[in-house]
Amino acid sequence: MSGDLLADMGRLLHHRGPDDHGVWCDGSVGFAHTRLAIIDLEGSAQPMAGAGGNTHICFNGEILNYRELRSGLDYPFTTRGDTEVLLAVHEKYGPRGVNELRGQFAYAIHDSRTRETHLFRDRLGILPLYYYVTDTLFAFASEIKALLPVIESPRVDTASLHDFLAHRSVPAPYTFLEGVRKVPQGHHVTARADGSIRIEPFWRLPVDSEILDVTPDAAVDLLDDALQSSIRDALVADVPVGAYLSGGVDSSLICALVAEQRNGEGLHTFSAGFGDERLDETEWARMAAKIVGSNHHETIVSAEDFQRDWARLSWHRDSPLSEPADVAVYHLAELARDHVKVVLSGEGSDELFAGYPKYRFARTTRLAAALPAAPLRALERRLPAERARLTVALRALSEPSYAERMRGWFAPFTTRERDRLLGGPATRTVLDPYLDGRGDPLRRMLYADVHTWLADNLLERGDRMSMAASMELRPPFLDHRVAELAFHLPSSVKVRNGTTKWIVKELARRHLPAELVDRPKIGFKVPLDEWFRGELKTMAHDLLTGPSSFVGSTFEPDAVRRLLQAHSSGARDEQPRIWTLLSLEVWHRELQRRIAS
Repeated sequence: MSGDLLADMGRLLHHRGPDDHGVWCDGSVGFAHTRLAIIDLEGSAQPMAGAGGNTHICFNGEILNYRELRSGLDYPFTTRGDTEVLLAVHEKYGPRGVNELRGQFAYAIHDSRTRETHLFRDRLGILPLYYYVTDTLFAFASEIKALLPVIESPRVDTASLHDFLAHRSVPAPYTFLEGVRKVPQGHHVTARADGSIRIEPFWRLPVDSEILDVTPDAAVDLLDDALQSSIRDALVADVPVGAYLSGGVDSSLICALVAEQRNGEGLHTFSAGFGDERLDETEWARMAAKIVGSNHHETIVSAEDFQRDWARLSWHRDSPLSEPADVAVYHLAELARDHVKVVLSGEGSDELFAGYPKYRFARTTRLAAALPAAPLRALERRLPAERARLTVALRALSEPSYAERMRGWFAPFTTRERDRLLGGPATRTVLDPYLDGRGDPLRRMLYADVHTWLADNLLERGDRMSMAASMELRPPFLDHRVAELAFHLPSSVKVRNGTTKWIVKELARRHLPAELVDRPKIGFKVPLDEWFRGELKTMAHDLLTGPSSFVGSTFEPDAVRRLLQAHSSGARDEQPRIWTLLSLEVWHRELQRRIAS
């Protein structure tokens, strides 16, 4: 392996680690690393060798229980950081040492004694990890762009287009590029000297676990204990730690718990607005900041920001931006980076504890096979733009199978629409997460969302947009102990008397006023419906229908034009579908430009 090639790959990840960089080579094996220093700032340079010189590590992330692990290890430590603890854990336990870890991580360890390279991705998939294999090469990286120097002719995996139109992202193990694979959450990859590759899980959500027989109040106590412990871990750092604060329940609760653990000292919080009073949550964020006593900061994101940043952030995302909020998350991270180096967020609460409105209809989704699909589709086509939520429900419930109906709640395009746009059905299935769940309908829906919507959409967004600003993101709800507790708790404490995320809201009442807990959920939404009729209308039309359009040449062009016309006229709210296609177009153009340059 060439040191120059490794250095070229590492330079493409400079934003992930602007504080230091290093390369290690030994014959045909080598690592490159860029470092964002969070723990042991002056030491712990990487790649790092083990004490005996037989193991080398390349590590992204944080092992939040590293001090506890270190105290139980007989190892000649020379640093004060978690990287060397990982090496010591591997020396003692081998690959199964990953089970001892708490935190978020993606790391590789090469063992010269066995001539094996081991890759590990954390349990919930907070941090990314990709690999590329040929007959003569095994390469891995935290982002796909770092693999481009070893891919002779990068090509779009056209099979992934169906997946993207169904998920707004490409589910693991696939990606948008042929031959590039994503390590699934909680998995271990072993690459051997003979070229063989083995992939296996080291952790799974407790799908078939026994449900705890607890009262609702006792369930809230259990969540309180688990989340308090997770936040104690999440505050482990040798640099300042802040938090995103939208004014919603999840982020406000996290900030309240952080403030209590810090006795109200030194917490910086960050929120974003969009200059649209329909979606403005900044007043709520200010209220929450006042309650927790934080030093609060705000930024406003405009349509001009989208036009300016869209292509560059698509490059950082290594795929089309799955959500309009991707751009806003980047601006939040950029704001936060002026004050802190680590920021906490509320990701995972909705998918573990049933926070979306659709979870009220989990049972209906399972039983909807008894409903005739054609009348549902006909009704959906006649609905006006202001009935967008009912439109989503009808589209999901009209899908042909239980798995597709679960997927349909977040799908920009239905099965019929995907087949029409792409000229035929999908050539592979990525429905396993929708089929593998067990238990009642809500439990099955949550299981699927943790493995798809959360892992391949929200967490990828959080990581890429934060790392684009050289900022580390930590989601306390995604401590694996909190996730395991969530799947041991009965569904009745998640959706209760029609209230979604009941258990989280009841915990929040212990720390926040009722007006903040009970306010309607807006979410991190962007006013694209108006922007696609105004500032972004011409851009969308030109990119999707022009002669050089990838979307225009790949998808059925008349269907694309009808979407644009229906939205522009105000007859329908087609912004989710326009966004999906436009994001694909912007990403593809930027990819081709970067490859050519």
